[in-house]
Amino acid sequence: MAQYAAERSEARALPLGDPAPLGLSGFALTTFVLSASNAGFILTQGTGGAMVLGLALFYGGLVQLLAGSWEYRNANTFGLVAFTSYGAFWMSLAFSLLPIFGGKSLAELAGGTAVGVYLLGWTIFTFYMLLGTLRLTGALIGVFFFLFLAFLFLTIGALSGSTGMTQIGGWLGIITAILAWYTAAAGVLSKVNSRIKLPTFPMG
Repeated sequence: MAQYAAERSEARALPLGDPAPLGLSGFALTTFVLSASNAGFILTQGTGGAMVLGLALFYGGLVQLLAGSWEYRNANTFGLVAFTSYGAFWMSLAFSLLPIFGGKSLAELAGGTAVGVYLLGWTIFTFYMLLGTLRLTGALIGVFFFLFLAFLFLTIGALSGSTGMTQIGGWLGIITAILAWYTAAAGVLSKVNSRIKLPTFPMG
């Protein structure tokens, strides 16, 4: 029995990989593609929805769900809630954009006001997740601050029918994606003993 307990203790002590860079990478790329469409950056404004579906289902969606479940193993409540929730966000968005209801999507059938309420809910969620970053790192604060602003402007754009507000939300989303990539890169480089170290500015 003592030997079994020792083996269990040793198994629990095995080092685990950090899922955060993976989750952030999936979030960053998916956010970048959709935000480029919203901003009219490279892509014509409003034309990138179809391209983002695959990313939203798999890289931004499924991969973030996996990252969230692995954060549970690491006893990281913030990572668990953030990655699982935004993974579900991307998958629900992809489902809402699929033209499977008589050739129309749920977003088209529901209309701009319903989409705005959907985005408003995510704006509120992102705000209190932003509060959760204040004792973590400056890098994460930047990610969630600009993500909150992006959701806010996208919400205003959807509720008011303003393409200008949506475009501003797109540019804020691009900034969010860049910051998320930076934070992910910092996490990867710190684990491989790279000579390149990217500061994340721990907040204590």
